[in-house]
Amino acid sequence: MRAGRNADEARLRVLVDVLVEASHGLRRELALPTSLASPADHVAEAAREQRRVPLGGLPDDDPGLLEQLLTVPRVHLLVDGYNVTKTGYGTLALADQRTRLLNSLEGLATRTKAEVTCVFDGADVDTPPVIAQPRRVRVLFSAPGQTADELIVRLVRAEPPGRPIAVVTSDREIVTAVRAAGARAVPSTLFLRRLEGHG
Repeated sequence: MRAGRNADEARLRVLVDVLVEASHGLRRELALPTSLASPADHVAEAAREQRRVPLGGLPDDDPGLLEQLLTVPRVHLLVDGYNVTKTGYGTLALADQRTRLLNSLEGLATRTKAEVTCVFDGADVDTPPVIAQPRRVRVLFSAPGQTADELIVRLVRAEPPGRPIAVVTSDREIVTAVRAAGARAVPSTLFLRRLEGHG
């Protein structure tokens, strides 16, 4: 009886050793960390991820604000499309508003090398309008049931920690939301003055 139990323990010990060795091999193969994180580590990591490269400095109404932001390396400029166009040339048809803005953004992206994303509200149409995609500007339409505001905030939150982000809008709700997510807001009027000043 005792001998049988000893044999079972020996087999169990061998099995455990094999499993331990296999787990070490798997950890090396998958390049997993050797130490386990505690719950407090996850909280600290989440707090770190909330911080972004600050795009502070000049006040919102300073004409030099946009120039300053566009010189920050790897800056991502998110543009609230219709907020800008309706502020600047709202008397034009929507298609003409989009064309005018996207042409200006293409020139801006070419000059500054900034990553530029322009978001339009597509919630009121069954399918997004067919537009010629600019080479240097990403154009997005919100899906039915989603507002451009929600898509912009989602884009800000999707960026990795440390990525500098500027959002062009005068919509107060978006300004509040993107600031809470660590992005800098730029008023549409200021942005339009910069675009129109450069043709």
